[in-house]
Amino acid sequence: MKTRFAPIVSVIAAAAVLAALPFALSAYHQALAAQVASFFIAILGLDILTGYTGQISIGHGAFMAIGGYTTAILSRDHHMNLVLTMLVAFGICFVCGLLVGLPALRLAGVYLALATFALAVSVPQIPLKFSKYLGGSGGVQTAKTVSHLWLYGASWTGAAIAFVLAWLVLRGRTGRAFRAIRDSEVAAASSGVGLPIYKTLAFGISAAFAGVAGSFYVLGTNGFAQPNEFSVLLSLQILIGAAVAGLGSLWGVLVGAVFVGLLPTISSDVPVIGSTHGQDVVFGLIVIVVMLVLPNGVAGLLARLTRLRARA
Repeated sequence: MKTRFAPIVSVIAAAAVLAALPFALSAYHQALAAQVASFFIAILGLDILTGYTGQISIGHGAFMAIGGYTTAILSRDHHMNLVLTMLVAFGICFVCGLLVGLPALRLAGVYLALATFALAVSVPQIPLKFSKYLGGSGGVQTAKTVSHLWLYGASWTGAAIAFVLAWLVLRGRTGRAFRAIRDSEVAAASSGVGLPIYKTLAFGISAAFAGVAGSFYVLGTNGFAQPNEFSVLLSLQILIGAAVAGLGSLWGVLVGAVFVGLLPTISSDVPVIGSTHGQDVVFGLIVIVVMLVLPNGVAGLLARLTRLRARA
């Protein structure tokens, strides 16, 4: 009985801590925590795609760019409420995910990874091509900026909603179909699972989550949507966060988000003698160490601890 209710208790405890935390943080740390929330949503979406259906993506930074620019443009040109722009970003990125998912049906493994990598490289170049509408390298700024406290509250509320949506999707028939596809596409098809429908749907849901994350990400940069904010490195950070969290499980996503959200700040304070890119060196070394210690991520560690406790 205790084991059954342990996840619920953990979620309630985490929610209580997150609700009280902003009142003990400075404005700077509130903004940093809001950035962690945006990574949480993006990693959650990638986990649905890669962890539950087995489709590798290195292009989620592109969907974040689409969501971020959607919020910035709708706010600047149409003075739309920021929350409503996020709903629009969710819808637009869902459709974009479906469009990407259709040709991806013919790809798998490293070929799918390369295709999504190309997406991550090409999408940030679009604002440079259409600078008249998308601001070029200068980017687009929202009509108004928000306080760090508002951003913290809104981003973690969005993260909570995204978590509940993901849990509802994955616990039902759709989640079972995703897991069947991940384990064996042949067996899933023979069991009546429509591979094209569910594989494309996973791309759409994952992209929609990334779009909302991009909206919060832009608001965290004083409302500026700029191409260099959505470089390939952002896509790699999301992938690293999903690996640290543990693919195929929702319970380690918070740790993965904290890892990629705070590690750049922490690594920049570590002095590296003889290197002009000390932050990158420290970041890379820590990622390697964590992957060696936790090859299956935090979720794998929790599963091992649960098994040991059951044996004891």
